[in-house]
Amino acid sequence: MNQRPGSAEHGSGVNRAAITPPAAAPALHNREPAPKHAAQPNRTTPQKSSLLPEMAKENSPSLAEVVKRVAEQQQSQASDIEKSKAVLFQLQAKCQKLEKEINSVLLETKTTEREIHLQDDAIEVTKYHCENLEAQVRAQYSENLKLRCDAETIQEEFEMILARNNDYREKIKDHKHLFWEMESKLPIMIELDEKKAVVEELKAKKEELICYLQNPEGSVIKQVQEEITLLKSEVTTLKDLINKKRDLLEEEKKKHAKLRKEIEVQNKRYDAILKRLHCQLNKVQSNKRQWHWNIQQLEKKAAELRKCLGVAELQNIM
Repeated sequence: MNQRPGSAEHGSGVNRAAITPPAAAPALHNREPAPKHAAQPNRTTPQKSSLLPEMAKENSPSLAEVVKRVAEQQQSQASDIEKSKAVLFQLQAKCQKLEKEINSVLLETKTTEREIHLQDDAIEVTKYHCENLEAQVRAQYSENLKLRCDAETIQEEFEMILARNNDYREKIKDHKHLFWEMESKLPIMIELDEKKAVVEELKAKKEELICYLQNPEGSVIKQVQEEITLLKSEVTTLKDLINKKRDLLEEEKKKHAKLRKEIEVQNKRYDAILKRLHCQLNKVQSNKRQWHWNIQQLEKKAAELRKCLGVAELQNIM
């Protein structure tokens, strides 16, 4: 592009050089006969001097034609020069336009290089961030495995404690059943049942005696009174025995109440242990769900960052 104006100038210089010789040619042609006539004025004969006007007449149309041709050539050369100047101006304008385009392309290349450098830096940052995220995911995964193992051990311990408590409850039920059986087989309870039967018999006899009292015979009444006194004495003795047996029963009841309280305390303690284990298990499960959610979020972020890295690498490849 830069050589064309020079070539046009060179062409215009060639045209100028081509224009000048024909302009000088008629001058030389006009000058050449003058020295001949000037150098030989005295040597010419009257015949030659008479031939000069004829030669001038013969040469005059050729000079006019030459001048006309030279004028036409000058006009054509001037038009060619104008055309070459117009072409030169157009080429200069094109050169300026191309220089502006080259400058704009250079600016665009610089901006793209800057963007590439920035993208390279961003890729490095994202790679570092991805490595950190992968390390965090590995740590979270190891913690999750550890917590899973802890949860399994706690679950196993909970199941063992629950089985132990169930066995203890079954033993307590069996102990209660045996206690009631043993209590029913105690001599005190047997005697109490016998005394209750005797009291029932005495009540029946009392009713019979009331019937006998309604009879007017006195001997019967005396016998009945004697029997009543005997029965009262027996009743008092039986009451004393019943009171003693009742005291023994109260002591046994106190012992049983004490045992029940101890059993309730043990049950409450085991219930508290069970509640604590349930709370720990719920806490572990909630932490597990939270960690699982965190791992899913980190995996999503890692996938997005991998996609961004893939897009950036494709852009770099393009």
